[in-house]
Amino acid sequence: MTVEFALLLLESGLLVATVIMLIYGIHEGKRRDHLLREVGRVTKVLTRQEYFFSIMEAMLDAKREIIGCITGRPPSGDEIRMTRHIADAIERVTRKGVSVRYLLPKFPDRLQLGLQYMKAGAEVFFSSCLMVHNLRYIIVDEETIVLGMPERTGEKEATKKGYTIPSEGLAALLRDYFSDCEDKTNLKDYLQEVLKQTGATLEHLAREFYLDQKDLKGLA
Repeated sequence: MTVEFALLLLESGLLVATVIMLIYGIHEGKRRDHLLREVGRVTKVLTRQEYFFSIMEAMLDAKREIIGCITGRPPSGDEIRMTRHIADAIERVTRKGVSVRYLLPKFPDRLQLGLQYMKAGAEVFFSSCLMVHNLRYIIVDEETIVLGMPERTGEKEATKKGYTIPSEGLAALLRDYFSDCEDKTNLKDYLQEVLKQTGATLEHLAREFYLDQKDLKGLA
């Protein structure tokens, strides 16, 4: 065996080993990325749940007034259960004489959550003003704010996390924005607006947005 042949065999062996290590590294990298995605997903779910729990806790402590500016997106998955809990909380506090008012953006699919909260005892309004597309919060008794934050910018992005802020000054400022928001329409008038703009019937709206037709007829 010549020296050149021996070196060729050695280089071939090293090349095979390098390819094997490269394939193994790629495989491990994919597994690591998958694990990181799963951890990130679980973290987001927990953070979102904590946001809902913060809202529930603040609402149940209310003694006079609750004001909310929310996206009102149709709930799905675990959100359905959480929005039911919030509706139950609205019903409980309104029985105690607490005033509850919500402001939602003017999108027809937001009628679903608006109806649910209205049936629980809240006053529900819709608006196209800039604030309602950019801020998500509730104010409790003009002293505590639960501020929601989306993962990305956009009025249709889901709220992923939130902060509880005890501040009478900020509460007063956000309350003024709520009161001064232009083009504010109650739920009944907004329903008529949607019917006029789309030309749809109550039956069509009920099917399209998963609404109770009896509730719609009562409003219309």
